[in-house]
Amino acid sequence: MGHRLSKIYTRTGDDGTTGLGDGSRIDKDHARMEAIGTIDELNSQVGVLITEMAADDDCVALLSRIQHDLFDLGGELSIPGYTLVSADRIGELEASLDALNEDLPPLKNFILPGGNRAAAHCHLARAICRRAERGVVTLSREDQVNDTSRQYLNRLSDLLFVMARLLARRAGGEEVLWLPADQR
Repeated sequence: MGHRLSKIYTRTGDDGTTGLGDGSRIDKDHARMEAIGTIDELNSQVGVLITEMAADDDCVALLSRIQHDLFDLGGELSIPGYTLVSADRIGELEASLDALNEDLPPLKNFILPGGNRAAAHCHLARAICRRAERGVVTLSREDQVNDTSRQYLNRLSDLLFVMARLLARRAGGEEVLWLPADQR
């Protein structure tokens, strides 16, 4: 680690730009910063989700690892051309996804976000993850982005969906099923 911030404000961003990890400066609303900001928001939402869970819940360790991955992903995007997220992490997410999905019944309906607080927070994390993925895709049209990063976010949103289903059931709650207009 290069240096630590001892002073939080620098005034260098007062002109609407921000510094990247390679020392260059870009506009704060650049697609790169939108993607980084959404990944930061996702990481924060995963932190909120963790607070809704028992400390010994097996999903907490998985979510904590994901938070580290998301921090790495934000760092990767802050240094154009740099890679921190490896393809191995996608395989690990898929293994976790398969394990979480194993005991869930097959889906026959769409599911509305809800069920209980933890499940609802997990659904919100999933939606933010999808937005982060869209942001990375947008950025990739302008600049080179590690394909693994986009794939990681795609797999993570799937994992968060399955985890939301699991969390709704674990707490004795029910998944909230979508009903077509003619059945409401």
